[in-house]
Amino acid sequence: MPYITATDGTSLHVKDMGAGKPVVLIHGWPLTGDMWEKQTLALVEAGYRVITYDRRGFGQSGHPIDCYDYDTFADDLAVILEQLDLWDATLVGFSMGGGEVARYLSRHGRSRISKTVLLSSVVPFLLKTSDNPKGVDIAVLDGIKQKIRQDRFGFLKDFIPDFYGVSMIHHPVSQGVLDWSFLLASMASPMATLDCVDAWGTTDFRPDLQAFTVPTLVIHGTGDSTVPAEISGEKAAAAIPGSTWISYEGAPHGLFMTHAERVNEDLLRFLATP
Repeated sequence: MPYITATDGTSLHVKDMGAGKPVVLIHGWPLTGDMWEKQTLALVEAGYRVITYDRRGFGQSGHPIDCYDYDTFADDLAVILEQLDLWDATLVGFSMGGGEVARYLSRHGRSRISKTVLLSSVVPFLLKTSDNPKGVDIAVLDGIKQKIRQDRFGFLKDFIPDFYGVSMIHHPVSQGVLDWSFLLASMASPMATLDCVDAWGTTDFRPDLQAFTVPTLVIHGTGDSTVPAEISGEKAAAAIPGSTWISYEGAPHGLFMTHAERVNEDLLRFLATP
């Protein structure tokens, strides 16, 4: 079943691999479900059933011209869980994908979900406001959208190295990984790439936090310049009762690749905990 149809008719490209307890991996912006390559391999080999999918507007899923909001994203996730008849599932959301986890729980409940993981996540709220003074200024988001409109591919070429913490003297990933990530990001529609900046940048998930009533693991790197830990991961962990907080010293945003072995170990340990 490579495609599942959302409630509005949009096709969602899904990969369903392995057997065992299900783990649903939700990708970040502007990549696709294929970003989870290293986690998928480790989880399947450990005996889990792994489901990845391309968010609407990205990868091989349908590219509608609108409907890029978290209520719709959460409903898309709900359809996937229902169509695959997934129960006792763990939801793992990276970056923008953390928003799907939060909104799904508050919108659809926890009946199918046993655990959740927020990895370099945008939850609970990124935008700078009077009650979130350390957030990201709206001008930064507007600047990103302006660059995408001017030259989306040029923007991606500049954005992706920083995503992985690449600098003149620090190369935590190969040129192959950078090229691969650019190709994945290039598959997105320009509308989705633009509209999702507003979605992950301005959606307030603080009201959704009360829906986290299952064991939750929060992982974030202290070197994340894309989604700083102090305004996201740290706050999410503090607000979710009983959550497990793990900080990766110096790790950048794309730690699913730069720190893949450690991420896999922490994820497998969390999954195995009763």
